[in-house]
Amino acid sequence: MKIERINLYHLRMDLRNPFETSFGRIHTRDCILLEGFCDGIVGYGECAADRDPGYSYETSLTAWHILRDFLIPSILNEDIQNIPEFLNHIQSVRGHPMAKAGLEMVYWDLLGKTENRSLKDILGGTYEKVQVGVSIGIQESPKQLVETANEYLSQGYSRIKIKIKPGRDIGDTSAVREEFPQLMLQVDANSAYTLETAESLLPLDNLNLLLIEQPLSEDDLWDHHQIQKIFKTPICLDESITSPRHARQAIEMEACKIINIKPGRVGGFSQAVEIHNLARTFDIPVWCGGMLETGVGRAANLSVSSLPGFTLPADISATERYYEEDITEQSFHLNPDSTIDVPTGPGLGIDVDPEAVKRVALEVLTIR
Repeated sequence: MKIERINLYHLRMDLRNPFETSFGRIHTRDCILLEGFCDGIVGYGECAADRDPGYSYETSLTAWHILRDFLIPSILNEDIQNIPEFLNHIQSVRGHPMAKAGLEMVYWDLLGKTENRSLKDILGGTYEKVQVGVSIGIQESPKQLVETANEYLSQGYSRIKIKIKPGRDIGDTSAVREEFPQLMLQVDANSAYTLETAESLLPLDNLNLLLIEQPLSEDDLWDHHQIQKIFKTPICLDESITSPRHARQAIEMEACKIINIKPGRVGGFSQAVEIHNLARTFDIPVWCGGMLETGVGRAANLSVSSLPGFTLPADISATERYYEEDITEQSFHLNPDSTIDVPTGPGLGIDVDPEAVKRVALEVLTIR
C-alpha cells in the first residue's frame, strides 16, 4: 500500500460545556485531522494532541511539525505492506506518540477499506457494543457536581468518573457517593498529588470506588508502587503508561492494578493491542480513556475497546456529549444498557463531513 498524499487539518472545536481538570479549564479543543489518499481510497486519522501542554508535552502545533517534517515524509509513497513495516519507517522519530498514533490510524483505516473489513475485525475485537461511562470535569461546587452526575445518570450512563485536585477531592467524591450509594464511581487526579500529599486521599478507600486514576506525576512508576501498597482501592495508571515497556514495568513493580489504554497516548493501535495482550497475561483489567475526540477518534476508540480484555467501562460517551457540531456524518448514541455500538463499516466505519471540517479548520496543508 502506497499513501500518495496526506492532508492535515488543524481543527478547533467548541465544546458544549467547559471541561475542567487539575491542570485547567477549556472551552474549545484543538486536534489534527489527517486525510490520506491511496489508489482512490481515502483514510482518516486523528491526532489527539490539544493546544496546551497540560496533559502531555505534545501539542497540536508540535504534532503538526513532527507530522509535516518527519513522520509523513518517512512513509509517503513507500510500499508498506503491514503494520510492522509501518512502525519500522517511523522508528527514527523518538517520542511524539500522539502524532504517530494519528498517522497510524490513517493506515489502519485505509487497510480496512482496502480489505473491506472493520477495524474491530482487524484488531480481533469480540464485543459488538462497548460498556461506557462519562467523565465529569471539576464543577463549581459539590452540589453542582451531584446535579451534573444525576443528569448523566438520567441519560442512561451507569458509570461516572469525576476529576479531582487538592481541595476538591474528598468532599466532592463523598457528596456523589452519598447521593448515589450504588453508583460505579471512579476519580481521576491527572497527576495533581505528590508522594507526600497523596495520603490525604486515604479517606477515598472508604467510598467503594472502582479506581483512583493517576494520582502522582505523569512520568512516575515507582512512587505509584509505594502508594498502591497503602491503598485498598486499585490505582490506575494513565499518563505514566506511554508504551508496552512502561506497562510491563508498572505490572512487574506492582505500581497499579488497572491500566487505562489510550491509543493516542501509547502511539497507536499496534501499541494499544500489545499492552492489552500483556495485561491479559497478568490478569490486569484495562479500559479505554477518552481525550475529547471527534467522531473519528471516537470510532477508533470503540473499535479497540471491543477487544476482550477491556472489561471496565470506557470514557467514550455519546456524540451529543461533546461538541456543538462534530465532523463525522455518523453519530454515536447511548444504548439503554449504557453501551455504544462498535462501528461495523470498513476501516474506522465513519465518513467525514467536509463542510463541517471547513467550518472548524484553522489551517490546511497538503503533503505530496
